[in-house]
Amino acid sequence: MSAQPLLSVRDLRISYTSRGVTREVVHGVSLDIAPGEVVAIVGESGSGKTTVAQSLIGMLSHNGRISGGTVMFDDMDIARFSDRAWRNLRGDAIGLVPQDPTVSLNPVMKIGPQVSEPLRVHRGLSRKDAEREAIRILAESGLTNPKARAEQYPHQLSGGMRQRVLIGMALACTPRLVVADEPTSALDVTVQRQILDHIDGMIAAHGTAMLLITHDLAVAADRAQRIVVMCKGEIVEEGPAVDIMAAPRHPYTKKLLAAAPSLSTPSVKAAPAPAADGVDDRVIRLDRVTKQFHLPAGGVLTAVDDVSLDIRRGETLGLVGESGSGKSTLARIVLQLEKQTSGEVYIDGAPTSELTPSKVRWLRRRMQVVYQNPYASLDPRFTVASIIDEPLRAFRVGDRRQRRARVLELLDRVSLPAETARRRAEELSGGMRQRVAIARALALSPELLVCDEPTSALDVSVQAQVLDLLTELQRDLGVTILFISHDLAVVRQISHRVAVMQFGVLRECGDAEQVFTAPADSYTRELLTSIPGRELVA
Repeated sequence: MSAQPLLSVRDLRISYTSRGVTREVVHGVSLDIAPGEVVAIVGESGSGKTTVAQSLIGMLSHNGRISGGTVMFDDMDIARFSDRAWRNLRGDAIGLVPQDPTVSLNPVMKIGPQVSEPLRVHRGLSRKDAEREAIRILAESGLTNPKARAEQYPHQLSGGMRQRVLIGMALACTPRLVVADEPTSALDVTVQRQILDHIDGMIAAHGTAMLLITHDLAVAADRAQRIVVMCKGEIVEEGPAVDIMAAPRHPYTKKLLAAAPSLSTPSVKAAPAPAADGVDDRVIRLDRVTKQFHLPAGGVLTAVDDVSLDIRRGETLGLVGESGSGKSTLARIVLQLEKQTSGEVYIDGAPTSELTPSKVRWLRRRMQVVYQNPYASLDPRFTVASIIDEPLRAFRVGDRRQRRARVLELLDRVSLPAETARRRAEELSGGMRQRVAIARALALSPELLVCDEPTSALDVSVQAQVLDLLTELQRDLGVTILFISHDLAVVRQISHRVAVMQFGVLRECGDAEQVFTAPADSYTRELLTSIPGRELVA
């Protein structure tokens, strides 16, 4: 530790006021970060780690305030900064990588101008020079065809691509400190490694420090010199990363490490029932499916390229690959939310190309989806009861009394108390929201459940609970699951078979244990070697 830290936090206390009641949520946090040092704060959702990060960049919500302590950055007490002072500092000397790429980018502004904006504001670059530099930053952040991406809007990029854009924006002005709030939770392991290697390079070249907020203990172990463990607004343990991972002292730290999935974590999956002799057990069959999109800058993007694949009844098929590999597009084709450019999708042996719109709607009753982000997938205007009840009303299932009973049954099924039905999504934690999303998906008793990165936004202990829940549902209800994830340890834990995609191409598909222990494809081997913290948590 340097004698003169770049950032010094002493006895930080943060309070929120709601309905006239003030409650302290961060209790006396103290930490130092030296130039060029990476410090990780880990802890479950609600531990206060993101609140601490927001206070260090002047972005607490309107009802939050620093109620005690000091935050010294480069000999300035930034805890007392005005909004004007923060605008001059944030994006220049302090960079921010926010947690949620879905809501952190302007939806009506193209990617290029959003990346070039800090260069024009803080570096005084001309529009043309800033646009040229923005394309370089996008390429450096790992985006393919950066010139075309600069002309796209956020909704036209995958979650991982949007996160890479945010990382590029945070590093654009070569800040002295980067506050990274879950910067890699939406990224696959290879891009995660590239991005973190890039940040490491900046640290080495410019003495940039980083405060890394993460629930991924493997990333913290891999990249941080020191780890700070938070629980209920307090620091419960702090020390060198190697010591924390190898010999944790506090019971809470031990609990976090025990819940973290790794390639050696015992599988939670139950074996599907074998198909009867002569019976085709394929719920979904894709035959040479291709999907192409026309890009705004010209040209064609082939998101799915001649893929043939099947999903068997009662199994979990894990679908893995880098952001932009085509796995989410493939899932949307399976759900008939996108129409393939060529090829055919068969459901229970029937081609979907022959279905009328009314039959497609009826088909969707049999297939439901759990989305990646529980903060964006639930309508904030609705109560939990209305969210779960909506598909029942849409398909006119039961009367009001029967639907009410079904809502309570589903809440119990996902281990949420009955009183949750009266609450709104904004009142729930991330793990509770995802349980509500699963309950909603189960409302119509679907045969196929498509889970698109359902645990990437969750901390490790809640993630373990959700995986156990999905396995229990499959065992009890016989539901078939298409499980999309970039977390290979999670995929191995829950999947019977694994399919690996890259650039829209199916590179490998086979039994999960076979793919993970003896991968046949070089790309699969690259994914496995890119997993962070293998030596510490595997």
